[in-house]
Amino acid sequence: MQQLLLASTSTVYGKPYLGYLLPELAAFFKGVEEVVFIPYARPSGLSYDAYTEVAKKAFNNIHIAIKGIHEFDSPQEAIMQAKGIFTGGGNSFVLLNELYQLDLLGILKQRISQGIPYFGTSAGSNIAGPTIMTTNDMPIVYPPAFQSLGLIPFNINPHYIDPDPDSTHMGETRETRIKEYLVFNEIPVIGLREGSWLSVKGTQITLKGKLHARWFQTAEKPLELVSGHLFNK
Repeated sequence: MQQLLLASTSTVYGKPYLGYLLPELAAFFKGVEEVVFIPYARPSGLSYDAYTEVAKKAFNNIHIAIKGIHEFDSPQEAIMQAKGIFTGGGNSFVLLNELYQLDLLGILKQRISQGIPYFGTSAGSNIAGPTIMTTNDMPIVYPPAFQSLGLIPFNINPHYIDPDPDSTHMGETRETRIKEYLVFNEIPVIGLREGSWLSVKGTQITLKGKLHARWFQTAEKPLELVSGHLFNK
């Protein structure tokens, strides 16, 4: 049975890295002593070592060890031996490109399908959908394809932001961009606001957190989904 926790963000305002999610993570990874961390998304260009240290510091609070996938002799073997996996946020194109280059997508999907707990934030959540085409990131590298893990039947737009009625900014809103995507694509999109996450258990997907999420589907008006909303895969 698949077990996933897919968060919009690693950090909410006023909280340390993963601070708002630590109780949820402690329960999610219960019985797991060490989690393999995938730092390939490299937020702000962080090195793998520096990013892994950030994750280690957070997980120390729930007494779980973190080891970066780059610290293993073989990344494939790291995933095969892992008891839990965490993929951090950053640039979705960089992350997906590295997974393709190292031929890790298939083995990662296999292990998650076998029931290993998988936690993703931002880009790490983005790759759980069929494609990364609704990311907010700049395409600073060019992966072989936009197709990702396809563990859930819709795409994620992390860090979803509502239009600010008091702003003088005249550029496109996040909703505008997603509507543009849906002209050419039929895969639905969930806009996850900061502090929201998806809990996936087998075929059941539940929206969690205090805020609503925004649901987009081709040729339909966007909907507001309340926390606790249940999807069936």
